[in-house]
Amino acid sequence: MSTRTGKRTANFSITISKRSVEALKPGDRPYIAWDDRIAGFGVRVQPSGLRSYVINYRAGPGGRKAANRRMVIGRHGQVTAGQARRLAQETLGKVAAGEDPAAGRARSRSVPTLGEAFQDLLDAGPARKESTVAAYRNTVHRDLGDWTGRTLDTIDRRDVERRFNRLTDEAGWVQANHAVKMLRTLYRRQCIDYEGLHNPVDQWRAAGGRPHAPKRRSIAPPAEVLPRWHRGFETAVRNPVARDAFRFGLYTGMRRSEVCGLEWARVDMAAMTLRVDDTKSGAPLEFPVTRQLAAILDRRLAERDRFPGNTRGWVFPSAGQSGSGHVKGMQHLNARIGEAGGARFWFHAMRNCFITVADRDLMLPSSLVKRLVNHAPPRDVTEGYAADWTMDQLRDAARRIADRIDELSFAGAPAQETDVRE
Repeated sequence: MSTRTGKRTANFSITISKRSVEALKPGDRPYIAWDDRIAGFGVRVQPSGLRSYVINYRAGPGGRKAANRRMVIGRHGQVTAGQARRLAQETLGKVAAGEDPAAGRARSRSVPTLGEAFQDLLDAGPARKESTVAAYRNTVHRDLGDWTGRTLDTIDRRDVERRFNRLTDEAGWVQANHAVKMLRTLYRRQCIDYEGLHNPVDQWRAAGGRPHAPKRRSIAPPAEVLPRWHRGFETAVRNPVARDAFRFGLYTGMRRSEVCGLEWARVDMAAMTLRVDDTKSGAPLEFPVTRQLAAILDRRLAERDRFPGNTRGWVFPSAGQSGSGHVKGMQHLNARIGEAGGARFWFHAMRNCFITVADRDLMLPSSLVKRLVNHAPPRDVTEGYAADWTMDQLRDAARRIADRIDELSFAGAPAQETDVRE
């Protein structure tokens, strides 16, 4: 184990081998375990668990006054301990002959620009969702676009501080946080490859900088907001397709992208189920069609032929939404719904409301509610087994939740006629 003295971490010696390297435990700071057979050969362990083989030497004449060099010769896992040992012997042999391998590498490999680092990040994750890549691009080009031509070694913590403060003032805390988080990610990858390159976000944080603490928006009790949201849908949303999309989200707890991107090919009216494959958790969502959802789907199906042929594959079609073919970007309606109904509204609040009704009004099992809203699978193996609910159980729970939402939405109002499917 390493020992800490003040701000420094005292390193130690081991016989570097596959077993000894993999036995090294990450600490809260990087440290180096030096080989007890080859002077200057070691393995650096990052807090993330990443292990890299390094060599340390002094370049040129002058003894202890000569420039100290440290160079990564390979990552553990990409090279074996034996290969790293041979590379260290060869490289240190060149040093003994008067060469400076680190300087030669630096000359042959210039530090990349921020734009190049971003492209490297995208290339390293080709399986990312298109929506994730689009969000990354938006953050980089909108908030860091004027830096994309700068090399990474020209951006320092003061640049980060000024950019963070400016974004906070002009765009808000969420955008400022996203920008520094993306910048930190871009540097993390490159700092591994380029010896001596420092992450300016880490330096900013070490100097006292801090991202803003997340602020969670909360909703009033469902009994208070549901009648108001119902009034807002009816009076502020003129497009019947968008109105049905909002109500669909209310009765399912689905995310906005999942509702807007729902395809008819994923709706089985015979089995009374629907399926969404592209979800945030990565696991497909299968949801029972309740009578409230059936009424919405029947309405959309009856009007399907009114829309252009290239949009008819979507449950909630639109001919003018950037070529997507379905409704998209309904955020501009949030304020209108809130003002018309008298209660603050945003799409995700309906998901919170759905969960609150299920948990607190109906006191349904937590694992059942998580399954309905497609939360990420539990890490606990036992809970994973317990959460294996049947479609009949899901259907009964979804029906009870939807009926309770109706009771609260229409409380004190004339009874609403709803198409019922037996």
